[in-house]
Amino acid sequence: KNNQTLQLLMSHLYMFAQCLPFCLLVTHLIINISDVGIIVIIMERSLQQPMYLLFCNLSVNDILGNTNILPRIMSDLLSNDRSISYVECVTQAFCNHTDSSIMGFLLGLTIHLKLCRSLIVNMYCDNASLFKLSCQDVTINNIYGLAFTVVLLTSSMGSIASLTYIDRIVTICVTRKNKELNSKALQTCTSHLLVYMIMLWTGFLSIILHRIQIGTSYRNLAGILFYLIPGNLNPIIYAMQTKELKIKMKKIFRKRSKLNDL
Repeated sequence: KNNQTLQLLMSHLYMFAQCLPFCLLVTHLIINISDVGIIVIIMERSLQQPMYLLFCNLSVNDILGNTNILPRIMSDLLSNDRSISYVECVTQAFCNHTDSSIMGFLLGLTIHLKLCRSLIVNMYCDNASLFKLSCQDVTINNIYGLAFTVVLLTSSMGSIASLTYIDRIVTICVTRKNKELNSKALQTCTSHLLVYMIMLWTGFLSIILHRIQIGTSYRNLAGILFYLIPGNLNPIIYAMQTKELKIKMKKIFRKRSKLNDL
């Protein structure tokens, strides 16, 4: 008989139950509002170019990723019933891994496992949390998942683009003696790399802490920061520093204000 558990209990939420729901609500609203650039790009034909479409896709990904995580965490923090069905948990884990570019097919290793436990020591469902429910030996799954993650991170387009990006910025700063240009280039480079490194290290820290028996609170914090920080900073870095997009946004808001005055 398959001893697969039908209900999974979310634990380690109580320690954040006092102030976190309000903070998450504000953060979720800020992410959705700050990604107004999507609407501007859709409305303005002149902005429908590869660079702006890339920003639009990034914003949509931020919204979907945070919508998959934050409402559920807020609901669990405010409710006494913190259970979640197995199907819903697998679905959330699939969306989490897809959103963070950790391929969803890894979950195929999880769905067929026999489950002996029903307590997830995490703030949301992910692949590693589902592995821990199994009564089977999942060492090979952990090794494969860690190896795959290392290969994915080191060979990802983000890593390659970041190294290329740094090389080009440094080359420009060395070959051109324009202080204003160098200052702007370094400022842009620093902000882009900061968000990328935060996303990279919080995600990697969460993966490592899943494989050792300490640091549950730190892992939860790293998992939350992985979604919150890039989602809040991406619109600022990729939209607010883009001159054409700022001009179009100002024009749209001015038109709206004039219509309201009439």
